[in-house]
Amino acid sequence: MKNTKKFVSVVLAFCMLGTTTAVTSMAATTDAETVSGGSVAVDTTATKALEELDANYRYDGDDLGVTYTKDATTFKVWSPTATDIKVNIFTKGSDDEQGASKVASYRLEKEDATGIWKIKLTGEWKDYYYTYTITVVNPTTGETTTSETQDVYSKAVGVNGNRSMIVDLDSTDPDGWDKDTHVFQDEVTDSTVWELHVKDFSYDASSGVSEENRGKYLAFTENGTTLNGEGNISTCIDYLKELGVNTVQLNPFYDYASVNEAGNDEQFNWGYDPKNYNVPEGSYSSDPYDGNVRINEFKQMIKALHDAGIGVIMDVVYNHTYTAKDSSFQKTVPNYYYRMNKDGTFSDASGCGNETASEHAMFRKYMIDSILYWIQEYHIDGFRFDLMGVHDVTTMNKIREAVDKLDGGKKIILYGEPWTGGTIGTSQATAVQSNINKLDNRIGAFNDKIRDAIKGDVFIAANTGFVQQGTNDSDVIDSIQANN
Repeated sequence: MKNTKKFVSVVLAFCMLGTTTAVTSMAATTDAETVSGGSVAVDTTATKALEELDANYRYDGDDLGVTYTKDATTFKVWSPTATDIKVNIFTKGSDDEQGASKVASYRLEKEDATGIWKIKLTGEWKDYYYTYTITVVNPTTGETTTSETQDVYSKAVGVNGNRSMIVDLDSTDPDGWDKDTHVFQDEVTDSTVWELHVKDFSYDASSGVSEENRGKYLAFTENGTTLNGEGNISTCIDYLKELGVNTVQLNPFYDYASVNEAGNDEQFNWGYDPKNYNVPEGSYSSDPYDGNVRINEFKQMIKALHDAGIGVIMDVVYNHTYTAKDSSFQKTVPNYYYRMNKDGTFSDASGCGNETASEHAMFRKYMIDSILYWIQEYHIDGFRFDLMGVHDVTTMNKIREAVDKLDGGKKIILYGEPWTGGTIGTSQATAVQSNINKLDNRIGAFNDKIRDAIKGDVFIAANTGFVQQGTNDSDVIDSIQANN
């Protein structure tokens, strides 16, 4: 018993990250063992059709979406089963804005060998907004649909993310951005991680942040803030520094769907409702209508944290989208980006109505491209994968491999939740606890087993832990040994 207590003391004092697993879980949802696999009613006919897309139309280029220059803008869309795609150009990101009008529509041409549709528009198109009108055959059902959608590879969007924007990313860089550098620790286990929400960080007036910046990215740029502005107790970044925090894990800040960016400022959501993965959320900016503003202000936030010696871990939610039926993925290549049940419904290992199919070549590529983009464009220092157990092991390892190839990439932190929110919709090995040994040993994972052994079951109050009853000592020891 005495030795066990020593073990527990070490564990509780130990910070979050280990070489292969993390000690505690911040947001357990479903016990990993109950959802780690089993018989799944997967539509094998549909799977074969999608595998043929991967075999025949896989694309390895790094130019999907929009490539902007002052002389021309090129649009590229991967949609091998589409029969027609037009790009629609607008002056504004919504029809409700002053000066909003449609400029023109242009038909893209298809490269049969790759399934890529493309067009090059000469001239200056910076800050124009666009959508695609896509007529596409569902590769698993044969149904033909025509839909208007934003770009799967959007890098900037208008209000509420319904229209993509042609952006000159260099013009969004704040002063000193070229000198901003990653904040890494010598060892991953030296990271002292503080989880926070962008809006929660400063929204209350007691934060001492200026009224216009409360709940916004720019709150992070204010120094010297104190509780109620009284000058006594530090708040915000100064508070984190006093605590000795050297890393923050920010709740989702990609563009999510559950807050109306055109609505009032009283709305709140955690952000686990992805809409546009490669764009910062607009409700945290001072102007969600101008696609440049959220990018610039987000970069200012990152720079302010880095200037304070604090690294930034991004909470990413690639395991599902806010909606499947109406997502840009589904409108571009129906049923390809999601796992499907045999009855044609969406599989739901996320517990949110759908689950993405990371084992499909082009969503695997999408995840890798997205991670690299956030590192290179926004200087993100690490990633926490929500419901990592939904993603297949191969994809997670390929992400680690791709990140490691970057300059300083081996210092980038990768970890996630090794469980799912329901029955998984693939027979491939996914990144659940029982498959941890198949993951690269520099992909960390939360360990809900040791958490429950020490403090008691999250879901069943009667199942007490070691700290309440002195029981479960064998589970504590087993969990510690598993972490080594």
